[in-house]
Amino acid sequence: MEEMEIPQYFVCPISLQIMKDPVTVVTGITYDRESIEQWLKTSKDATCPVTKQLLPSSNSDLTPNHNLRRLIQAWSTANVSNNSMDKTPTPKSPSVVFKLIREFEAPSLYINALKKMEVLAKDSESNRKCMEEAGVTRALILLLIRCYKEGTTIGFEEALRILYLIWTPTCEIKAFVNEKQDSIIDCLTWILGCEIENPVIVKTQAMLVLKKVIEVTNPMLLGKLKPDFFKEMLRVMKLKRSQKATKSSLQILIQVCLCRGRNKSKVVEANAVFELIEFELQEPEKNITELIFNLLAQLCSCADGRAQFLLHAGSIAMVAKRILKVSPATDDQAVHILSLISKYSANRQVLLEMLSIGAVTKLCMVIQADCVAYVKEKARGVLRLHSNLWNGSPCFTLYLFTRYRR
Repeated sequence: MEEMEIPQYFVCPISLQIMKDPVTVVTGITYDRESIEQWLKTSKDATCPVTKQLLPSSNSDLTPNHNLRRLIQAWSTANVSNNSMDKTPTPKSPSVVFKLIREFEAPSLYINALKKMEVLAKDSESNRKCMEEAGVTRALILLLIRCYKEGTTIGFEEALRILYLIWTPTCEIKAFVNEKQDSIIDCLTWILGCEIENPVIVKTQAMLVLKKVIEVTNPMLLGKLKPDFFKEMLRVMKLKRSQKATKSSLQILIQVCLCRGRNKSKVVEANAVFELIEFELQEPEKNITELIFNLLAQLCSCADGRAQFLLHAGSIAMVAKRILKVSPATDDQAVHILSLISKYSANRQVLLEMLSIGAVTKLCMVIQADCVAYVKEKARGVLRLHSNLWNGSPCFTLYLFTRYRR
């Protein structure tokens, strides 16, 4: 098939692509709005890329070229059937976005409004900014809560995708999320547990949005999360629907464990320590292992977490095996876990297990390896603490932490 020739004046001089929203600068040159706005934002000297003349830095001096836009639209429409060229979307003004928001209130219109909004959101950064300023984020959250209360899942896929695309954690959005925190989190948790079309896509998108919600929620409010929330996060992790969903579930659990309150205990009560160890024994990817060890280290900082850790027959062996095998971040958390166990939960049986399965050997290797100083010192502290019991072992050399300090 012959390659179609695109009229040169339809092409943006910056992106070399057909213009979607042509605007003319004061020098008389026309560019695609998104390209020239990005140019003005990042260029040290606000000059016209073609003429090199100075330009006002304000975007208000960009004049929409409606005639050229209509020509591009007409040409695209005429060529779409024969050349598989998508029709260039017409840039939308805030008034059109407001109209689409109003259609959310009508059960017969909101699905179509969501589809139109998704096209806009995917089209350009300027569209996404316009939608965010028009209050689409707030409107979408309210729509999701309404659908949740009505028990309908129709439109969730589009709504979550748009919400993720346009999400900007402004002060207004943070305040609104904290006001509606219970309803938003209950809604997203409900989506994760219900039967829905395209479950992998929708539930992954729900996890990505939930992560953003958790990031802007007041830590004091996060301290009041319900036990079912933690169980659902662990269920998402175990199901391994997608890498993004698994990663988000771990990041969310790490985030909420940093808050005051009983969150750590609630996570432990949900059997998280056992599930994390079982998951890690399947040897996931490096970034997942790092998150698992981060969360395990937090949970082992409380007595219940350490007790659950020691109940698993392979816990100490798993931690020891990962030391010096995954990443410096994993080494840090693994040594920290062994330090917490040896300081606060170590009886003779536990200490002998650490010796027999190679955990003590690994701690000695950490001291000699190219690890950061504080990790070496932490390993050295564990070895000092139980030197009387471990000193007779062939793998344990006293001078590693008394005379030979690297």
